Amino acid sequence: MGCENGEWIMRGVAEDDPHRIKSAEELIEYIDEVGILPLFRNEISDFSVEDRTVAEHWWSGNIDLDPWEWRGAIARSGRVAYGKFFHGKACCISLKWLPDFINFRRDGYDFDSRCDEGLVPHKLARIMACFENASEQYSNELKAKLPGEKYLDAAIGELQMQTYLVIRDFRQRLNKKGLPYGWAIGVYATPESIWGGDFVTSAYFREPSESLERLISLIRSQHPELTEKDIIKVLK
Repeated sequence: MGCENGEWIMRGVAEDDPHRIKSAEELIEYIDEVGILPLFRNEISDFSVEDRTVAEHWWSGNIDLDPWEWRGAIARSGRVAYGKFFHGKACCISLKWLPDFINFRRDGYDFDSRCDEGLVPHKLARIMACFENASEQYSNELKAKLPGEKYLDAAIGELQMQTYLVIRDFRQRLNKKGLPYGWAIGVYATPESIWGGDFVTSAYFREPSESLERLISLIRSQHPELTEKDIIKVLK
């Protein structure tokens, strides 16, 4: 998605393009194949969901065709990690590559260890404390528990960039009678609560720099025209 003359323009493929992704299930399978896939077009050509889908289907509201609607299916499937992992923008990570991605982004620290060494700002610690006795949190629940936090959305985004939080689903809020209402909103969770601590930390035996090299090799195998500097710019 790019901005031209003040307008946001979606790119994509034609309906009859043989490389077109046609459903949420096909998208999950494609993410499994490529390992890492941002939602929107970026510096790397053919490296996004946008590059493999029909522009006119976005925000159409058709759950079978609209890639924006597929986000929920992808996130709650448990087969893909979904969150704002790339410069605060949405990205999908296959489970095969998730441990290395986490090891690289966390620099080998789980959250408690980072806290113990005084590396965590107070605002991030307050957010993560909300997950100590809850496997997931609606975004509006976090805002209610942390009133007055001016930069809550940015802090949640930072925790996703560090892979301490992911988006678990998009759901409607529930009223006092337990009935859904309004627009679907983000539901956050820790990767450990979804996939278990042993899996999440299974690449910790490697140096974070080694995990980064593995991720660089993954992307370079699909985009040999890129330099290491190009790839690191996207990954970091």
